[in-house]
Amino acid sequence: MIILSADISYMKKIFRLVVVLFSVITTEVVSAQSSLGSGDGACCLKQTTETLKDAYRDYWYTGVSVNQWQVEADRDGSNTFDVTGHISNDQTADWPLIVNNFNWVVAENCMKCEVVHPKEGVYDFTLADKFVDKARAAGLKVMGHALIWHSQCAPWFHYDDQGNLVSPDVLKKRMREHIYTIVNHFKGRVDAWDVVNEAFEDDGTPRKSLFWEILGTDYIPLAFQYAHEADPSIELYYNDFSMNKAAKVEGVARFFRPLIQQGLPVTAIGMQGHMILEDNVDNSVIKQYDHSITTLAALGVKTFFSELDISVLPNPYGFSGANISDKFAYRPEMDPYKEGLPKAQEEKLEQFWVDFYRMLLSHHQDIQRISFWCLNDASSWRNDFPIKGRTDYATLFDRQNQPKSFIQALINLVKPQPSDTKKTTKNRK
Repeated sequence: MIILSADISYMKKIFRLVVVLFSVITTEVVSAQSSLGSGDGACCLKQTTETLKDAYRDYWYTGVSVNQWQVEADRDGSNTFDVTGHISNDQTADWPLIVNNFNWVVAENCMKCEVVHPKEGVYDFTLADKFVDKARAAGLKVMGHALIWHSQCAPWFHYDDQGNLVSPDVLKKRMREHIYTIVNHFKGRVDAWDVVNEAFEDDGTPRKSLFWEILGTDYIPLAFQYAHEADPSIELYYNDFSMNKAAKVEGVARFFRPLIQQGLPVTAIGMQGHMILEDNVDNSVIKQYDHSITTLAALGVKTFFSELDISVLPNPYGFSGANISDKFAYRPEMDPYKEGLPKAQEEKLEQFWVDFYRMLLSHHQDIQRISFWCLNDASSWRNDFPIKGRTDYATLFDRQNQPKSFIQALINLVKPQPSDTKKTTKNRK
């Protein structure tokens, strides 16, 4: 084929025109996304090129909790279940964001006793199966949450037909049947289980739950025993909140140390990590978790953060923890950022996360996973806890599913900088 010089000149002009048009279209798309408000269907095209999942793949896994409406890709306002996580926004865009940014997922509510085992002898895995199947189809690892927990436990579990507490033998039988049935149902599809959740008070003493009232602390090792019998290959965890507090983490360690030494199949001990920014005076919260990780690592097991988030709102009455029965009345002064987070608070938030991740990196050999609780600010439970109806900014993504600026700052902590590359090249010569 012979191409004349005039044809070449014409082709170059066409090529330049295409480049210009593509640039204009791309600019318009990004501009449109950045101008979206809090309305339904806000897209998530404007993202960092690298994710926390990718940046920290050599250090630990990165996870997030998922609510059932994100699994359903819900776009309406129906709310069949009275639990946290449902918002009026369109949640169809959430699932692709979850798959792109995380490699572990955990269900917020749909695998808890009140949902999957609402009545004796009755199991309903409808929601849980949808969650697990969708996660596995996307290549995500699944955390089961939770087998034994005093809260969100079906009301029938501890009582007989006359309304009296059941005997120890009956409760053991119910626990075993409950754990065996659930673990076996998901065998091969769930990678790990929170076996027992929140069994200790903040002072390190056992929580006086109905499980404790009937069985004492024996219910804790029994739950691990039953779960291991049901699936000897599965990872089994203990999980609790307020694990930054020395008295609590040391109480948990004191309880589990002899059991682990005797061979109780505990893979790791999880710390929820529901934090409050104003509590971190002089990095006190970060220093506390530094101590906690060291304490748990001394047991010879891994640790992980299972439900990480941080509230930027005022802390009413010095409240701490995540006991969902604790509630406070709404007051406007406790909800100061309804119109947006001030720049000064954004900077404090970013500095906190950078300092927190620096501390985590110093312990990376002992940390199995860092999991965040709720994908974005719109769906975060912190908006309603411990005061309903507030506007919080506790997660990695904003209300339009845009990644917050501190994510890049966290990536930069482990991303080789140009100066580091030059030093490495020079040292190799």
